[in-house]
Amino acid sequence: MTVAGNRRPRRRGNAREAVTGCGVKQLPWQNLEHTRPFIEVLSADELENIHLASLRVLEEIGVNFLLPEARRLLKEAGADVDEGSGRVRFDRSMVMDHLAKAPAEFTLHARNPERNLRIGGNHLNFCTVASAPNASDLTGGRRRGNQEDFRNFLKLGQYFNIIHLYGGYPVEPVDLPPSTRHLDCLSDFVKLSDKVFHAYSLGRERNLDGLEITRIARGISVEILQAEPSLFTIINANSPLTMDEPMLQGIIEMSSRNQVVVLTPFTLAGAMAPITLAGAVTQQNAEALAGIVFTQVVRAGAPVVYGGFTSNVDMKTGSPAFGTPEYVKAAQISGQLARRYQLPFRSSNVNASNCVDAQAASESQMALFGAIMGGTNFLMHGAGWLEGGLCASFEKFILDVDLLQQVAEYMKPVATDPDSLALDAMREVGPGGHYFGTAHTQERYSDAFYAPLVADWRNFETWCEAGAKDTAQRAHEIYRQVLEDYQAPPLDPAVEEELDAFVAKRKEEGGAPSNF
Repeated sequence: MTVAGNRRPRRRGNAREAVTGCGVKQLPWQNLEHTRPFIEVLSADELENIHLASLRVLEEIGVNFLLPEARRLLKEAGADVDEGSGRVRFDRSMVMDHLAKAPAEFTLHARNPERNLRIGGNHLNFCTVASAPNASDLTGGRRRGNQEDFRNFLKLGQYFNIIHLYGGYPVEPVDLPPSTRHLDCLSDFVKLSDKVFHAYSLGRERNLDGLEITRIARGISVEILQAEPSLFTIINANSPLTMDEPMLQGIIEMSSRNQVVVLTPFTLAGAMAPITLAGAVTQQNAEALAGIVFTQVVRAGAPVVYGGFTSNVDMKTGSPAFGTPEYVKAAQISGQLARRYQLPFRSSNVNASNCVDAQAASESQMALFGAIMGGTNFLMHGAGWLEGGLCASFEKFILDVDLLQQVAEYMKPVATDPDSLALDAMREVGPGGHYFGTAHTQERYSDAFYAPLVADWRNFETWCEAGAKDTAQRAHEIYRQVLEDYQAPPLDPAVEEELDAFVAKRKEEGGAPSNF
């Protein structure tokens, strides 16, 4: 294992300048950047083996593209298309030529310009949990997703500065009609937050509605929207080696309008991919390259993100496992591949625990280690993921916010100026003394170290006197406190009126088909 890269210690914002709102102390909004060398699991030759094997998969085996329009576009671009089977094979020169057209870095625009994000390069952005069918907290237990919980997660995502954008619906509000659910959810994104959000690729109508709601939210023209990427979608390959109709339609609608596609195969070694890590990553890479090439066929220069989501399964039960050593290595190899192709890199903060416990924390820390040291630019499921993605937990959200804030602190450069080296303080104390009362300590007392949201550093007796609350209980109190004092960001009344009129009109028209 080698360590590669020399990252300049650049950072905007003062990480020690904690801000208080709703009675909860947190770090200020920051546009984070990597300042540490990335870990490279593979040597240059080993990485090239993965790359070349992926090209052989695309040339010799191919990928099924289930949408006829996608096959037509690929055939016109020079791919070998078998209409009978839907199989598409790519010459390696076609692959590399189209990869070179994708931007290495771009700006993702929010309705509040102060929340605009740079994607790619050394930039680091954290999303909320996304797409969970269930929600949970200590008082209400585990329950099906609903609109109230959905909105509460949006409020948490808006409140916490360490959250940069929403990766999708934090929890699916299944109490809303499927055909118009996206209209209510996207409207809530606009009204409850001023950060970047996501639209699902589940049929053309949902993409088009998401684009129009984004345009209305920013108060811009269609032409400006197409010049300024403002919405993103996650495109998952249907592993193994298949791209299905809704995903391909999503690429067409989003890439043709210069909006962001995060292309992410979901490859589980031993289930939807070979059981060997090298084989699983090779298949992931082939699927990712096929989808990325298609984005550039649709529109050269359209913004796209290389997504890695390879893990293993429990071979006794077939259940997905996350935060494992294999997951960490796959994430770091994926980062190497993304950098080889000069593309932004997406990874995830995940775990397979069924409750907010030591397993949830340790697996999330492992997953974060793989993602961060792999060089991720775009961290999906940054806060709230539980139960292998089947549940969005309010307490886990707070625990993850703590972990993400600690990552931000870790990225802060270590000062070595004379004042930080503290030789004068050492002279003042001398051998055998202590530093609690020195001027050097007192001047830095309130912000010398990261103040955790959830951790309790008191001794046992003091902890008992305070109620002996464990991590989940403390996290529960914090999330309830935030919801009590949440305030929605300002929204121009004219924008809100136009948004409401559009949503009402689309609902009257029936919304979008639900039989995709």
